[in-house]
Amino acid sequence: MSLPASPPRTPRARHAARSGQRWSGLGRWRAALPWALAGLLAALVALSLLAGSTDIGWRDVVAALAGPGGGAQADGAPAMAAAIVRDLRLPRVLLALAVGATLAMVGSLLQTTTRNDLADPFLFGLSSGASAGAVAVITLAGTALGTWTLPLATFAGALVAAAAVLLIVRGGEGQGAARIVLAGVSVSFLFGAFTHALIFTGDQRAAHSVVFWSLGGLGLARWDNLWLALAGLLVPALFVARRHRALDALLAGDDTAHSLGVDPRRLRTQTFVVAAFATACCVALTGLIGFVGLMVPHLARRWTGPLHGASTAAAAVMGAALLLGSDLAARTLLGAQELPVGIVTSGLGACFVIALLRRGDGGA
Repeated sequence: MSLPASPPRTPRARHAARSGQRWSGLGRWRAALPWALAGLLAALVALSLLAGSTDIGWRDVVAALAGPGGGAQADGAPAMAAAIVRDLRLPRVLLALAVGATLAMVGSLLQTTTRNDLADPFLFGLSSGASAGAVAVITLAGTALGTWTLPLATFAGALVAAAAVLLIVRGGEGQGAARIVLAGVSVSFLFGAFTHALIFTGDQRAAHSVVFWSLGGLGLARWDNLWLALAGLLVPALFVARRHRALDALLAGDDTAHSLGVDPRRLRTQTFVVAAFATACCVALTGLIGFVGLMVPHLARRWTGPLHGASTAAAAVMGAALLLGSDLAARTLLGAQELPVGIVTSGLGACFVIALLRRGDGGA
């Protein structure tokens, strides 16, 4: 007589069993995920165009989006509504979509290359480096290069942060995931200290504008700077489209990736450069917006699985929806006063991490 199978004894085995049960239960819902995300995104876009400090009716929104021929250019309230929708809210919506998708993809890439579920651009110093570059320009140099000043400064700061992490890791034995995490945390604190020193010793008249970079917001959205957000979105998207199989191989470990013809060190270096560029593009327009890159990849992988072709696409859509919804809450919670969107995402992110720890998935 055969003995009954014993239940999983180790925490990892129990987690694997729970994961298998979860996937069997979610299997029938996976086909409906794209439609659910599309519906959620469409609803958030519509609400973001309608709601704000000035409520605008849906007829005025449709007329504004229809252009000059839509009847929104008449004198009075319709013309004002058209200006608000087309010049303020629509660029803001597009910026939220692009930045949310970018941060989610960057978080997914960093979590794969470091094998750490709590990795995001902020943890590895990329956001802190980009913010330090922006603050240095604001407090010390002004706008010497015109509209290119902040983008170049943020990109330089993020690239220096990424290079510092890689140099610290290569200075010791190996390039394991744990070493990268520790190097990233140390670089993040270092650039944070540098930023605070700049604020304390720099021009105090610029201190108010510096607050924007530490709290995050979408108030700089304009038609003439959306190209920067689009560039930050396209670079990681194209990188994943080209290297998703190599990233999938990295999930099995460095030795397995080597056996499949993937160089883990080179792939990590490429990923950090791509993540630095994308993060810099976001920070140049929105400042520091935390936790989007941490939360969304977890949610995407729960629905699509770990392979990057599907999970990164789902993360991009979910990240866009999360940031757009957070911005909508930031603009409407306090009435006429706008709350920095970074406060909303940080609050959501803190609750998410607590939930992960309570479920025991923090190290999964």
